[in-house]
Amino acid sequence: MKITIVAGARPNFMKISPIIKEIHKRESENADIKYRLVHTGQHYDKKMSADFFEQLGIPEPHVNLEAGGGTQAEQTAAIMTRFEKELLEHRPDLILVVGDVTSTMACTITAKKLCIDAVHVEAGIRSGDMTMPEEINRIVTDSITDHFFTTSEVANNHLRNSGVTEDRIHFVGNTMIDSLLGNLEKVIQPDLWQTYELHSGEYFLLTLHRPANVDDPLNLKYLLETIIKSTGNLKVIFPVHPRTKKILDGLALNMPNLILAEPLPYLEFIYLVKNAKAIITDSGGITEEATVLGVPCLTMRNSTERPETVTVGTNELVGTDPLKLIPFLNKLMAGEWKRGQIPPLWDGKTAERIIKKLEEIYN
Repeated sequence: MKITIVAGARPNFMKISPIIKEIHKRESENADIKYRLVHTGQHYDKKMSADFFEQLGIPEPHVNLEAGGGTQAEQTAAIMTRFEKELLEHRPDLILVVGDVTSTMACTITAKKLCIDAVHVEAGIRSGDMTMPEEINRIVTDSITDHFFTTSEVANNHLRNSGVTEDRIHFVGNTMIDSLLGNLEKVIQPDLWQTYELHSGEYFLLTLHRPANVDDPLNLKYLLETIIKSTGNLKVIFPVHPRTKKILDGLALNMPNLILAEPLPYLEFIYLVKNAKAIITDSGGITEEATVLGVPCLTMRNSTERPETVTVGTNELVGTDPLKLIPFLNKLMAGEWKRGQIPPLWDGKTAERIIKKLEEIYN
């Protein structure tokens, strides 16, 4: 079995790392399995790419398509054109894509047009928000995928409702959690911990990058002011996404407790997640990590493709209106946050289940 594994952006790297480790394990056991790792280059900033490969123990990609930059359409076209050439030169039995970034959709389309099977890890998740590029990527990818590896029963039902047959839906768990649990003992205290005299459970971690929260400068400023006013005297650590930094640079902020930081490598970021009093975010993946680590999480979005982090885990869906954040923060500061549990099969063994199933199907 020859697998081409696709990774393009930061969220992908945490998802492919345990899969590659499991393939190496099976290779050492003389299993009939080979892989080729293709980095599309969708994220080309070192903090968003190279650091993750090093820290997560991901081998150097066999090829980097260097398709970063440009508009959504330009990037999609560049990935498809270059990935087609890659597949023609190194034809696999299947491609394996993860998550919901542009690379996921573009590479799936390219493979299917060459009559190559596509396997989607983290299939079936839906937010219902068609303004999100990721939602379009999910729907398009899942409409032509051959086998679907899912993280929850909710995702299974989305696929069933779209006509996918049971024999192609494989509920295996969450490879993001494989990476999290596999690296918890390796987390690294970031330099800013000493610089700002941080203490476990005594700061908030903030991440924002979605247009609804950051594109309007006045709304972003109001959101930050609301957070600072509602978190007592606790520091708020804000690793700033590149697209958010451009907007922040134009704002006159006078908030001593708001600490703006560069994007952090994975092991440093997880250190901050693990030790935070709570997390305020508009990311999807961070809500999963917070749930497994038992850290309260407030999501600044109107919908989520990971509802199990709310129904089972420590996450709450706040919405994008800064005013709606206040009662949630009041509840948190009063020590009244829900405890949460870990969703089924989020146990660190997902990659093992994925490779076992692929061997059953393709060998």
